[in-house]
Amino acid sequence: MNSYKELFSLNGKNAIVTGGGGLIGKAIVNALSDLGAHVFIADIHEHITEGLLHSDHVDFVKMDITSEISVEQSIAHVVKTTGHLDILVNSAYPRTKDWGLKFESIPFNSWKENMDMQLGGCFLCAQKALEHMKLQLSGSIITIGSTYGVVGPDFSIYEGTEMTMPAAYSAIKGGTINFTRYLATYCSQYNIRVNSVSPGGIFDNQPTAFVERYSRKCPLGRMGKPEEIAGAVAFLASDAASYVTGHNLMVDGGWTAQ
Repeated sequence: MNSYKELFSLNGKNAIVTGGGGLIGKAIVNALSDLGAHVFIADIHEHITEGLLHSDHVDFVKMDITSEISVEQSIAHVVKTTGHLDILVNSAYPRTKDWGLKFESIPFNSWKENMDMQLGGCFLCAQKALEHMKLQLSGSIITIGSTYGVVGPDFSIYEGTEMTMPAAYSAIKGGTINFTRYLATYCSQYNIRVNSVSPGGIFDNQPTAFVERYSRKCPLGRMGKPEEIAGAVAFLASDAASYVTGHNLMVDGGWTAQ
């Protein structure tokens, strides 16, 4: 049996984090690289290495997750450069400019576009990564779900702010979580594990009224931190989770336990 230090180590692993320059994405990049992985930030905008713990372990690859050609070429570039792909984290969060409209005001075309960009992008990245991972008979794919992919939104916490919970978000995250279960059973024949991490509310300088309401309703009494999501992702990416697949790990301070 390997030591626990070895089980959690990602030395020698190559990872792609879509949306790796975002709030949660950058924390995931830091966690994976800190554990020894060579991490590629996959995004449409090139991100500088400011704020990264181990910039020498991090590279950038331009990827548009809404484009089949872009996803295919980007993943192929990583494999050609490094020799193998061990970890894919689907963290990208593309959305339309009218994201956040009240339900009654959402244009049907906007609904369809958001579903296609986010859920479709998750599908594309997983499909193209699988082409390479199945040849090596190993790999870990991790998707980012949400508490609101599991339970309905509490709209009272948005009162007095301009914030709301977009309708497409719940549909996309619910779909992502069950798509993860599908992938887990399908990919098991190739020894590839597929799991989700579902964050609760993550603090990002939201209006004080929202933060206070959210914190009062959350059993742990506060919003989450990006690093707390990254820790869960790192666990699922590592050999410490070698017998975990098809799981949706809630990292929500107990929100969905109520």
